[in-house]
Amino acid sequence: MVLDAAAATLPRKSGSVDRLVRLAEADMAGVNRLITDRMQSDVAIIPALAEHLIAAGGKRLRPLMTVAAARLAGADNDHFQKLAAAVEFIHTATLLHDDVVDGSQLRRGKVAAHLIWGGAQSVLVGDFLFARAFELMVETNSMKALEILARASRVIAEGEVLQLMRSHDLNLSQAVYLEIIQAKTAELFAAASEAGAVSAGVDVAKSEALRDYGLNLGLAFQLADDALDYGGATETLGKNAGDDFREGKATLPLLLAIARSGPREAEFWERAIGRREQTEADFRRARELIIGSGALDATLDLAADYADKAKAALAMFPANDWREALEELADFAVSRRA
Repeated sequence: MVLDAAAATLPRKSGSVDRLVRLAEADMAGVNRLITDRMQSDVAIIPALAEHLIAAGGKRLRPLMTVAAARLAGADNDHFQKLAAAVEFIHTATLLHDDVVDGSQLRRGKVAAHLIWGGAQSVLVGDFLFARAFELMVETNSMKALEILARASRVIAEGEVLQLMRSHDLNLSQAVYLEIIQAKTAELFAAASEAGAVSAGVDVAKSEALRDYGLNLGLAFQLADDALDYGGATETLGKNAGDDFREGKATLPLLLAIARSGPREAEFWERAIGRREQTEADFRRARELIIGSGALDATLDLAADYADKAKAALAMFPANDWREALEELADFAVSRRA
């Protein structure tokens, strides 16, 4: 996956999730066993539909963050594994709901579940996974962790509704857009990290530091995804490149390009996004305008700023393999164009 040269003018530090995956391998094996066990049901369509998405791959970044936060915070048991599994169920449930709302065709490189089983079934299986998540949280006997993940579930729902209300708004401000993605995406990253820290019994300063890490990482990740929709390849994204454009989503690269457009381009944006009257050639033109205006670089620059803030939040922890792995994850969040 490579962006046009015009969209890659500034050097960015590369990163990787590989070290984190290696460090967390044993813990994630336990998490994956919990996920497999708890998505079972006597209603056959539930495990079939859930497995379609859960088994489709993905790096399980959010539960990985719960594991890493717990270990960095000094956890000496595996109680956090149930919280990590709960985080993955919350994430999967939101994906199922999102795909129905957005009418998405692909998810993690596979046909979206609602196109196979139907929208109603996808929504209800998402509800089942939310319920399973809360059962797992209760089993940890941690009211604080339950509070963190319950709050995240509410905030995510609020973000979804706000995005739905403003999704085709060409006058959406950058501040409101960041509010949306903080709620929709970054909140679960933050909660995943904070819950892991709380499970290890650390003080408030350290749990808040790990929450700050997750929040800034989530913002960096979403902004990079926004950019990749106009510069990535379908086979790497796990969804169709240009889906955001075709769905009329006013993401930051689009909003910045519109702000930098003249009257001629303004009519194009109003037709293609405002009225959703698109032709086959429109995505190519939108991509050219977004890259040519510098909007793609500006989005990646902002993502890099948030990644730097995420790394800075780890400063109170001793330098060790877990901290370095989380720092590399922050760099990876904004280097996925290579």
